[in-house]
Amino acid sequence: MPMVVRKARTEDAHALALVVAAVAEEGFLGAEPPVDVEDRAEALRETIAGEGRAAAWALEDGGSVVGMASVGERFHGVLQLGMAIVPAARGRGGGRALLEAIMQHASVSGAHKIELEAWTDNGRAIAFYSAAGFEVEGIRRDHYIRRDGRLRSSILMARQLSR
Repeated sequence: MPMVVRKARTEDAHALALVVAAVAEEGFLGAEPPVDVEDRAEALRETIAGEGRAAAWALEDGGSVVGMASVGERFHGVLQLGMAIVPAARGRGGGRALLEAIMQHASVSGAHKIELEAWTDNGRAIAFYSAAGFEVEGIRRDHYIRRDGRLRSSILMARQLSR
């Protein structure tokens, strides 16, 4: 049975937050473990219920939520993308399906650009987004301080949408 992408509903917020918490354990998200699942779920509920260009999606496999993506409008017409898929569900087209839903949403909502950040050591994400037409726009060197005191650098990537 193929994975299914659908617009997230407020009742999905807890399951989406659990995906973020699981993926955060790998060290490839801005969210650090332990993720406060209830706080994350509340933020996702606000995104889901919000107005404007903000939106969230659930990736389901056999009826279970195994991935999520969300966008928020950082600047007028520029959507900030976040995505997470649990390890067992990767490599089966779910990321591409989530990104396709986001691109459709961006186009319909009138956004002109989608941006994201990836840790510089997250080669899998960088390759995925590069293959999808995202380009590196810059690097934030030693920009983020983690709970353990380490500094992390991120790559800024974006995709310009046709207008």
